[in-house]
Amino acid sequence: MTRLGKRKRPAILVFGLAIATAAILVGSGVIGGSSSASDRPAPKATGSWRPLADAPEPIAAGRTSVWTGTEMIVSGTNPGADGTFIDSTEVAEAYNPTKDTWRQLASPPKTQTSCRRSAVWTGKQMLVWGCSLTAFDPETNQWRQLPDPPTRQGIVAWTGRELIGWGGGCCGDVSDDGSAYNPETNSWRKLASAPVSGQQSPMGAWTGRELVIFNGRGPDGTRVGGAAYNPKSDTWRRIPSQPNLRPGAIALHDGNEIHALGARRDVVFSFNPRNDGWRQLPRAELADSGLVAVWTGNRLIASGSTTRAYEPHANRWTTFSSSPLPVREGAEAVWTGRLMIVWGGVVPTAVDTSSPPKYLADGAAFRPPLLAPPPLPQCC
Repeated sequence: MTRLGKRKRPAILVFGLAIATAAILVGSGVIGGSSSASDRPAPKATGSWRPLADAPEPIAAGRTSVWTGTEMIVSGTNPGADGTFIDSTEVAEAYNPTKDTWRQLASPPKTQTSCRRSAVWTGKQMLVWGCSLTAFDPETNQWRQLPDPPTRQGIVAWTGRELIGWGGGCCGDVSDDGSAYNPETNSWRKLASAPVSGQQSPMGAWTGRELVIFNGRGPDGTRVGGAAYNPKSDTWRRIPSQPNLRPGAIALHDGNEIHALGARRDVVFSFNPRNDGWRQLPRAELADSGLVAVWTGNRLIASGSTTRAYEPHANRWTTFSSSPLPVREGAEAVWTGRLMIVWGGVVPTAVDTSSPPKYLADGAAFRPPLLAPPPLPQCC
């Protein structure tokens, strides 16, 4: 019995250590345990913020931005001497993050300011679609007016060949059609009729194959369904609605899903266009207003009063260092390949005050820590 007991002790010890190790792994969420990433505390990381040099001037309205590969170009309008936009001026500026310098660009063509504006980068030029369509070439520092679009602009996407826009409207009026501009032919074409009613401020994203437009509401408050447009076949298809979406959310495609941020407090809904399925991401504390977001190629970074990142491969949120910028609305954000640049915006007039809004020319750049690749699956 003594020999048998001596033989069993090491085995029992090893078995006990294995149980303890498994318990630790399960408790930490490495294996087994809860199936929801939201049940695990978000890991904390750092990353670094740095302030940008102030732009030559702020941009008050119609702010648009693109990343060209070397510069962030911003454009928009500023009020006239009387403080209104009746006699507004057009503004364009470019920021170089390597040199931390700005340059004032040629003034864009004068266009109406009543329309929502959006911009895309074609690889050669910046296209800005508002009430009119204009193009800017950063190499020549020249703007030019393009043919007027046949429809309004509500949501815009660059397909690699065309600029597509659909919906839009203002003040109780709404459009339910769209059009596409081809820079090579300098011409427009109207899109096939959509199977859903129009929205003043459609929300969605380009997936590389389709322009997906989420459900929303018409100007009278009625519910409007969602649809996806394929420019190759000039056809539409309906997509399922997500009843908890709210207007004004940010939509970003990560190569697999479209994430809608700001649709509900601390809630992000994700849509998979391959199977038309919706899901809710783990909860994360996100800003109520002034939220900006970018897709980096491997994670979604959202910043406002807090800065957090969602990692799809791990289905979890990571907390980063908070932005040094004061709270604002309407800031522009671009991803350079290594930095998230946040710039401009406005501090609105406070409630029950007559002070004018404050337009901002400052900004900051955030460098996230490198993301470690997910661990390889173990076998045997």
